[in-house]
Amino acid sequence: MTSELGAKAPKYQRIADELRRDIKNGNYGPGERLPAEAALLERFRATFPSLSMETLRSAIRVLRAEGIVEARQGVGTFVTANRRLQRRSRDRYGRARTDGKLLTAHLRHEIPFAGRGPVPEHVAQAAGMDPGERVVIRRRVLSDRESGRPQEVGASYIPLGFAAGTFLEQPQVVPKALFLCIEDLSGKRYSRARDHWQWRMPTAVEAEALQISPGTGVVHVVHVARAEDDTVLEVSESVWPADRIEIIDEYDVTQQPEDADGRSDI
Repeated sequence: MTSELGAKAPKYQRIADELRRDIKNGNYGPGERLPAEAALLERFRATFPSLSMETLRSAIRVLRAEGIVEARQGVGTFVTANRRLQRRSRDRYGRARTDGKLLTAHLRHEIPFAGRGPVPEHVAQAAGMDPGERVVIRRRVLSDRESGRPQEVGASYIPLGFAAGTFLEQPQVVPKALFLCIEDLSGKRYSRARDHWQWRMPTAVEAEALQISPGTGVVHVVHVARAEDDTVLEVSESVWPADRIEIIDEYDVTQQPEDADGRSDI
């Protein structure tokens, strides 16, 4: 996206436009670090003598929001090297049932914690559970295999009724898709799911884990999966840097009205 205002555009937008052109023309290649802020400030003060550091940072934030560059905490700002991670929620189970695995082979899975604990309030609210109810918690970190950079942090919350005392309490990657393990243990099949999406600023813990600056937004989803009898089988939450994720939602368009007046709730 470029500014259509030309010389009338704000300083930060004009600087963002120029840096965007530099990247498009190959002056800064994929994965390459942009010059330090001090060097960029000196460069653009030739055009804008009174340019402030905050205005320069506003220009860089524009490019980060567009996914063109990404900030690495304590290191610098880099041209985005990889395409955005694509997440397709609606067909995640069907694809996994074909071979028992999710299509994330390019990511390294780590389980830093697995054990019992209280369900967080926001998770309990999404799932209709009692706040503080004890469950089996499996925390995960997914990182790019090539660069080692973390791409996702999250956790799964599984009822004690069928998860207590099982291998799900061990901090190890399970041998097949987690939901297939839960189906085996519970004797029930995943039947219905509901996703709760948020776009927000990261917590300090999330920013550190994802190696992003506190000013980089994140996408947060809480996924509640139920059996045919409405039993909650799993609540999973995932947090991704907003500039590294692309959400794809593909579905059939209903031919029936949503209510008696023929109106939907959109």
